[in-house]
Amino acid sequence: MREYYNFNDGWQFSQVKPENYCAAPEASVVVDLPHTWNKFDGQDGGADYARGTFYYTKELPAFERKADSRVYLEFEGANSSANVYVNGKLAGRHEGGYSTFRFDITDLLNTGFGESNVIVAEVDNSANHIYPQTADFTFYGGLYRNVNLLVVEPSHFDLDFYGGNGIAIDTKINGNDADVNVKAYISNPKEISRLEVKVLDAEGNVVAETTVPAKEENALTLTIENAHLWNGVKDPYLYTVECSLLENNETVDEISTRIGVREFYVDPQKGFFLNGVLTPLRGVSRHQDRLGKGNALDFEDHLEDARLIKELGANTIRLAHYQHAQDFYDLCDELGFILWAEIPMISSMIAGPEAEENAKEQMRELITQNYNHPSIVTWGISNEITIAGESDELLRQLNGLNDLVHEMDKTRLTTMAQVSMLPKTSPHNQLTDILSYNHYFGWYGGEFTGNEAWVDKFHEEYPDRALGLSEYGCEGIITYHDDKPHRGDYSEEYQAAYHEHMARIIDERPWLWATHVWNMFDFGVDTRDEGGVKGRNNKGLMTFDRKTKKDAFYIYQAYWTDQPVLHITSKRFRKRATDTIDIKVYTNLEGEVALMKDGAVIASLPAEKVVVFKDVALTDGENKFTVKAGNMTDEVIFEKVDQSEESYVFVDPDGGAVTNWFDTLDLDEVEAVAEINPDFYSLEDTIDTLLENEAATEILSNGLSSLSNMPMKVTMLKMFGTKKVTDLLAMLGGFGGEEMTPEKQALIDKKVNYMNAELQKIKK
Repeated sequence: MREYYNFNDGWQFSQVKPENYCAAPEASVVVDLPHTWNKFDGQDGGADYARGTFYYTKELPAFERKADSRVYLEFEGANSSANVYVNGKLAGRHEGGYSTFRFDITDLLNTGFGESNVIVAEVDNSANHIYPQTADFTFYGGLYRNVNLLVVEPSHFDLDFYGGNGIAIDTKINGNDADVNVKAYISNPKEISRLEVKVLDAEGNVVAETTVPAKEENALTLTIENAHLWNGVKDPYLYTVECSLLENNETVDEISTRIGVREFYVDPQKGFFLNGVLTPLRGVSRHQDRLGKGNALDFEDHLEDARLIKELGANTIRLAHYQHAQDFYDLCDELGFILWAEIPMISSMIAGPEAEENAKEQMRELITQNYNHPSIVTWGISNEITIAGESDELLRQLNGLNDLVHEMDKTRLTTMAQVSMLPKTSPHNQLTDILSYNHYFGWYGGEFTGNEAWVDKFHEEYPDRALGLSEYGCEGIITYHDDKPHRGDYSEEYQAAYHEHMARIIDERPWLWATHVWNMFDFGVDTRDEGGVKGRNNKGLMTFDRKTKKDAFYIYQAYWTDQPVLHITSKRFRKRATDTIDIKVYTNLEGEVALMKDGAVIASLPAEKVVVFKDVALTDGENKFTVKAGNMTDEVIFEKVDQSEESYVFVDPDGGAVTNWFDTLDLDEVEAVAEINPDFYSLEDTIDTLLENEAATEILSNGLSSLSNMPMKVTMLKMFGTKKVTDLLAMLGGFGGEEMTPEKQALIDKKVNYMNAELQKIKK
């Protein structure tokens, strides 16, 4: 039987290369896994977190094993590349920061009695050809998941195929029964080897079993009579499949996996169907990091995230933007979440065949390692990949990925998340089985209503294409508050108003196959400086530390959960320098909502998702209000003060949007630059090159801000550092959701010409 050893404790960590990869440097510090070297500097802003090569060294104590056994070293995640050495010799290299990989280290081990072995993992998160390289999140480096040691017999379930577990299982409903299709891959089977497969129900009873002669590749089908369906969050029923490799009367290897019996399809006109029932997928996106921990999470972190998403009432999660930990996929199977799983081909295609192969490799690993999870219904091939523009080469590579997915998995659909500015007419929208768009109308530009206007128009013009919203959201910082919230104030009130609108218009459109809030939790982006909070994307429904639910959390509870909800908003907006205020309540209860002060009812309104008591009078000092609906109550204290609380208002050190002077220019007389002088700056330079010069930076920031109708700060521009400005121009001008007109295009051309002309006045 296989032996499995956790290998997390007592690693020596250093930025100094171990001599001959055989001993830890003296400068090492002792760390336990999971570990990242960016848990602090990857979250503090400045776009300066450590990216480079670091070393993890561990002495493996002597251990007993059978002479013919095989020993594997398993890494559940090393970001983003890893060279692994055993006793100074290279065991293997892996490229890709988010998937499991293993190396057979048997022949590299010292086998003498009492001899130890030295393991060195050379881990690198620096810029290279490995996806992702351009994205709005921190690329934490390290051995941030478990490391394990496996000892197996010569005959065993395959451990060498893209980090999988050697079995691939899917199901097909057949009347009241279900066919369980099992593929099992065995290394070095013998003539006497037999494969035994059992299916157990949730109580542990065997409901189907068979035994067949074992081959390298085995395909067989078992039938579950009167199958209990996996029905999402309503009833996530799981069976267990146990696969045993037998020799004579002994089991020499055994693995198990859980499965769910379910079927699904997407109707472009009606939406997502699970087991024949219309089931609009409504949920959130999730990044896999935490405050002060980076991406080095443990099981309890994953469990808390899953429970909080369950509490929200979501039935779907988009796992952005890479392969997540197996613990989380397992939890989603158990809780019934329906998943979008994707690879980190994001923001910009990396040129060259190495990068193309890396994207395919990450897709092969994602599918192989997660094929058995019933929670996954779609594989995402890319996210906002056209930010730097469309090209025939990009389309070819995406088609290759799409074909690869269909070759590997005939049971699921492909999808991709499109950047908001991608035209509806783009061939990218005809590529995958289903698609979604990332839209932020009402935050980066435009108004709330731009969201429904855009999706309705797409639905009308392309009735045969299943459409979803892969991202939508708004920054909300719990420090900031406003009686009259507006776009760009970062207030909790504006975020709440944004999501009130989005929750309603999504609820009215069940044909949107899936919608995913961006994001469930605030997350680390070392390049960002938003609302005075450095190193953070603040669009989460909860804070980065998972301690605080923002008001927007509760509006989705009111729409999505069956649990009773009654929540007064703006509790943190305690001090009010006004005579009257509006008191807003979210609820999913029926009947009346009563507002009380000092125990007396002062107003009552019909219960709706959003109930607003207008012009409620405040008296000097503290005012305690209670709302009551059914058997539920909620309370709040508002304090009437003479002066507004300054800390409630975000004061932009840049004085607001940085486009003020640019947009007042007379551009009618500006002509395009006839010939670029390479000794002076131009739009043909990379972002990094322009950011080296203060005057060029000002022109770049102001010009791009004007073109995009959003502040393009230096911290954000650094994210696109290696790209040419010309590569980004295709994405600008579409944040507000308006259709491109000849007049609008002409204005864009004038602004671009002006930027180039001004840059050509600055000598390098």
